[in-house]
Amino acid sequence: MMILSGDPPRSRALTLLLIVIVAALLATPWLFPGAKALNVAAKICIFAALVASYDLLLGYTGSVSFAHTMFYGIGSYAVAIALYSMGPNWAAVATGIVVGLPLAMLLALAIGLFSLRVEAIFFAMITLAVASAFMVLASQLSWLTGGEDGRSFQLPELLRPGTVFISKKAFGFEVNGRTLTYYLVFAASAAMILLLLRVVNSPFGRVLQAIRENRFRAEALGYRTVFHLTYANCIAATVAASAGVLNALWLRYAGPDTSLSFSIMLDILLMVVIGGMGTTYGAIVGAAIFILAQNYLQALMGTASRAAADAGLPLVPGLLHPDRWLLWLGLLFIASVYFFPTGVVGRLRGKPSAK
Repeated sequence: MMILSGDPPRSRALTLLLIVIVAALLATPWLFPGAKALNVAAKICIFAALVASYDLLLGYTGSVSFAHTMFYGIGSYAVAIALYSMGPNWAAVATGIVVGLPLAMLLALAIGLFSLRVEAIFFAMITLAVASAFMVLASQLSWLTGGEDGRSFQLPELLRPGTVFISKKAFGFEVNGRTLTYYLVFAASAAMILLLLRVVNSPFGRVLQAIRENRFRAEALGYRTVFHLTYANCIAATVAASAGVLNALWLRYAGPDTSLSFSIMLDILLMVVIGGMGTTYGAIVGAAIFILAQNYLQALMGTASRAAADAGLPLVPGLLHPDRWLLWLGLLFIASVYFFPTGVVGRLRGKPSAK
């Protein structure tokens, strides 16, 4: 309970859902063979931490930032450039972390100090401008970042797929460097989510919620709102950069499409809304639902379309054609907002969402 900061799910259905998600992620290498299932599970872990860090801003302070993928990209590029330049060793990984995380925090500090004094819409526009400038800069500095091609690199030998710890002949399954990398991603993501749970349930987190509800009242009570908002922005940026490090280690690549794309920012927003703003647990649920739909909805629709065609149903095979999966994904999102306006977690808890 102390680890969870006294904030349990407070709902049997939510508790069961979280147990199922976490257990499935833990057992993915053994229950779901194949590279795709492992990639999906790793992406859920990484995005759960990334979405939780963004929820610290959007859900707990009411601040809308479009620069979150920039911090995510800083972490990815820092470790990628270090491993590309220094070679596949642990010193390069440590260098990337030591450079990337403080850089993201300092940039968040600068943005916060100069923009969090203004109205929310101006803060959003400033973060959008900074993120766009950083994306252009990353694309132009090809000698450092690889430009549009990004940077590919090798991992330390311990994390490589060819490093086998337990052969398949011994126990019927193989434990290799890829498996170790996955559990490294899982453990680091879990630690970051637990850290954020601790933050939002601390006195500092209560002040953030007070600022979200009424900033002027919080200032009248003597709280330094700019300090608290800037501090929250720095924490969120550091966690986002850490998630970027994990993403780069998993993909063995960092590039604009995987680290800095604005579509990633939109995905984060969708996951926050689906899971439930201002809940932290919603990051896990939202990431799992969205990424599973993103990766398996098209195949599921293809199966349903063929079944409808075999049954001789009119119009249905065309409506469920796999090429229309993005349409149905959008409709599912609209339905989730309509039926779960407070997010899945908010609905299961039976409480209103953050304003």
